[in-house]
Amino acid sequence: MRSPQGVRRSQRPPLLLVPPALIGVAFLVLPTVALLVRAPWSHLVSIYSHADSADGIDVAAAVRLSVLASLVTTGVAAVLGVPLAWLLARVRFPGRGLLRGAVTMPLVLPPVVGGLALLLAFGRRGLVGTWLYDTFGWSLSFTPTAVVLAQTFVAMPFLVVTLEGAFRSADVGLEEAAATLGARRTRVFTHVTLPLAVPSLISGMVLCWARALGEFGATMLFAGNVMDYTQTAPTGVLTAFQSSPEDAVALSLPMMLIAIVVLVALRERWLRGVAS
Repeated sequence: MRSPQGVRRSQRPPLLLVPPALIGVAFLVLPTVALLVRAPWSHLVSIYSHADSADGIDVAAAVRLSVLASLVTTGVAAVLGVPLAWLLARVRFPGRGLLRGAVTMPLVLPPVVGGLALLLAFGRRGLVGTWLYDTFGWSLSFTPTAVVLAQTFVAMPFLVVTLEGAFRSADVGLEEAAATLGARRTRVFTHVTLPLAVPSLISGMVLCWARALGEFGATMLFAGNVMDYTQTAPTGVLTAFQSSPEDAVALSLPMMLIAIVVLVALRERWLRGVAS
């Protein structure tokens, strides 16, 4: 049995690892510190509240659209993603692996490529967009609806992947017991399966919302960057930086705040996952 002194020695890091670790910390932390130091704290209220801007950006409108669109995106992702995650986790069918790969493709696909794919699918001359326009007169691209579609495309896989793991590891015995007592499959899902997955559902929705709120590339290509119409906070950062760096920093601060909230909210869950 090791002595306490021996345990303490085994926990000391090798000196060779300390310098690169410190450099890595500095590299990752310094940009955030720089953003906070250079933030125009004394002018934030005026920056967020001004309605018309000569530099092509309305900060308040951009933040408002980002928040509203990301909330709608999270709702859409929950409605579509929960059944999809259950299907991938519980149903065996030919091509399930291929379907899982297609569903998770947006996780690794460059966002700009995702925006191009959305444009080719749902644009006015896209595979589905042409039919929508000719039949209903709907033009989805370069509209606020396109913002939601772009965010859903890149963010929903986070919810699906998180929930699929939860459905796979759920206690099937409880579901079988409920079925034995006469509960129908739909009732078993809504009263047994889904409640067991609620922690993962919440985590997946938080990740989905945060990813949607920060989405840039697909939104820029598929929805555009029109002030007071399709301009979101991330796309507005690029516009503001070209003429008013202070506005760009001000727009970046809410994104940083959201990142901190997400990290704090999910920290305990991630730590439990690491410990297990």
